[in-house]
Order: sequence, then structure tokens, then C-alpha cells
Amino acid sequence: MRFVTPVALALVLALTGGAVSAPAMAAKKEDKKGGAPKLNVSADVIKSLQAAQEASKNNDFVAAKAALAEADTKAQSNDDKYQIGAVKLNTSIAAKDNALQGEALTQMLDSGLTPPEQLGQFNAIAADQALQAKNYDLAISRAKAAAQAGYKPESVNVTLAQAYFGKAGTANASAEPARGLNQQGLAALKAAADATKAAGGQVPAQWYQIGVSRAAGARLPETAIWAKAAYEAQPSGENLRTLIRLFQQSNPNITPRENLDVLRLMAASGGLVVAGDYTEYAEMASKTGIYGEVKSAIDAGRAKGVLKGTAGADVYQTTTPKIASDKSSLPSAEADARKAANGKIAAATGDAYLGYGDYVKAAAMFELAKQKGGVDADEVNTRLGIAKALGGDAAAAKTALQSVQAGARKQIADLWLTYLSTKA
Repeated sequence: MRFVTPVALALVLALTGGAVSAPAMAAKKEDKKGGAPKLNVSADVIKSLQAAQEASKNNDFVAAKAALAEADTKAQSNDDKYQIGAVKLNTSIAAKDNALQGEALTQMLDSGLTPPEQLGQFNAIAADQALQAKNYDLAISRAKAAAQAGYKPESVNVTLAQAYFGKAGTANASAEPARGLNQQGLAALKAAADATKAAGGQVPAQWYQIGVSRAAGARLPETAIWAKAAYEAQPSGENLRTLIRLFQQSNPNITPRENLDVLRLMAASGGLVVAGDYTEYAEMASKTGIYGEVKSAIDAGRAKGVLKGTAGADVYQTTTPKIASDKSSLPSAEADARKAANGKIAAATGDAYLGYGDYVKAAAMFELAKQKGGVDADEVNTRLGIAKALGGDAAAAKTALQSVQAGARKQIADLWLTYLSTKA
């Protein structure tokens, strides 16, 4: 399946200098830079080509093709083959005959006489036609030749990528040879993206999404790189959700507290989509004692129409009765945090305020926790960054998140920074 609109490739038709004539055909080859080669074409071939041109001029393409087929039977040299291909090419354009055009280009290229300045273009067109015909090996060969000639890398490499992906198929993508073909396709797709950016163009987000799909199917380590690029090209909740889920798959042993901060990002970016997203979010908040966030997660899922019936009811009914007493205890917890020898009470109080959506007080408590010490600095900086981000202070959020040093926390902070990088 094609995944980009094919670039229109204009054909250069000044191959024979106009109509075929016997003197021009009979001329000896000359070493001359540029333009069509000077050919020694046999008299019998000239006669058939003249008949083909006359028929084409009268829009009698059936007769033109018959004369061209006759010329093919008389061809004795590469000169003959090239000239027949050139006339076929002009005829194919007049007749709007793609099959004949492909035949013409193949004949000219295989003759070895195509002018160097047209090799790239002709190979690119031939590659695209081979791709449409699902002749993936030929498409790969022609696209490589076009790329070697330096012809429009932003389009030729797309054709090359599609040919590799087509040859790889979709079954057993993680096994050889499909895995290697997908890797080669991704390398070509990256080359196309790089060339597009170098030329000042905008890379379609779809390219990156296909990169994610192909890399994930083949279980390649660069899947997350493609997912990040897809999000940066199109910063939607759906694309960030893909990046987040890839992180979770790669880190199955993260703690509920770490997972909660990942799910907070999914919520902030609009990436909560299915019922399981909302219930997972609520359960992680419940496991870490953040009661306010349990309620807000379930309420959001219900409001969106995703959570229906009793979905999420158990954790909701268990948690919501605790909210009133928990909230009423926070002022005294703040006072205790200021008197404490370390920052543990401050961090816990900041967690509660964050869950209730009071981002100013949450940030103040996390700052106090950092000041007093004795806490997990990476977790506190992550949550300080989250509080600042959700409170609308992106600059302060980035500063806090950039302070996170190691492990899963560092990756979580980087996910939040990726999200913030797309915000004004």
C-alpha cells in the first residue's frame, strides 16, 4: 500500500531531437557532454520507427505500437534498443500508456546509453512504476540507481522505503529476512525525511507513524526514536500515548509511583482513550494514597463516556469517602512539614496537593522537601516539574525536570520534557 502521494516526475522528452530521420539515425557516435547520444541505428529499425511516429502523430496508437513491436524484432545493437525506447517513450506519453512508458524506460536504461543527466530521473520513474506493479526487487534496484545519481533524495528514498516494506510484508516481521528488510526500509525513510528537512520542507507526520509501526512490528530498538519523531511532527495525545506505552513496555518493573507520573502525562496530553487508561490511572493513584486523583480520573472517564456502568466503581467507592478527612488534614501537615528535620512530610503533603489539583501549594511543598533533604531527589524534582507544568509555568517545569538524574525517573522526566517542548 502506498503511504505518500507520489511526486509527479516530469519526463524530459528531448531525447531524439524531434522526429526520427534517417540521416540523424545514421550519424556516428560522438563524445559529447549532455544531450541525447549520437547513434548508429540500423536501416530496418529506422523504417519501423518512422512508421510508428507517423501513426502516433495521427493518434493511431494501435498501429504505432505494432510498428514499435516490429522494430524490437529488428534490433541488433544497444543503439537500436535505445532509439526504439526513446520513440516508445514519446508514444507512451502521447497515448497515456503507463505500461508502454515503463517498457520504454527499461529499454533505454538497459541499453547503457541513457545520458548521465537523465539517469536519475528515468530510474526514479521506473522505480515508481515497478513499485506500483509490486515488483519490489526491480523497484529497489531502480530506486538505488536513482539515489546513486543524486536524483531527488526526498522522493526517491520514499519509493525505496516502500519497496523494502512491500518486500518485507507484514507476517513474521521480527524474523529474518523481513526484519532486515524493514531495517533497510526505515533507513531509506529516514534518508527521505533528512533530505526533506534539508530542502526546507516539512516531513509528513505519517512517515514517522509508519516508521513506528514498522520498527515496532520488527521489534527494533529504534521504535521509540520513531515514536518521538512522530510526536514532535504532530504533537497529539495519540502520538504521545504511543511513546508512553512504549516506555511502559520497555520498563515493566517501574513502581506504581513512577507509573502514576507517566499516566499523569497521558492525562495532561489528552492521551487517555480507552476505559483501561482511566482505571489504570485511578488504580495507580489509589496504590500511592493520592485519593483526590482517584476521583478525578474516574470522573473524567465517566464524563467522556468511556467508563460506563460499574467500570472503576470499586476503587472509586473505596477511595472517595477518605477525601474529606484527607483534605482537612493538609493544613496541619504543612505546619508539620515546616518543623520537620527532613523533607519527607513536605514531599507527602506536596503529593496530596498535586492530586487535588492545587499546583501552587504542591510546588511549594516540593520546594520545601528539596530544601530540607532526606527525600528521593529525582522523584521530588519530577513532581515539582509536573506541578509547575500543570500550573502553567513551563519554564520552571523544564528546570525541575532537567534536574532529574537517573533511571526510570530520568526517562519519565524526558517524556514530560518532550511534551513541554511542543508547548508555546
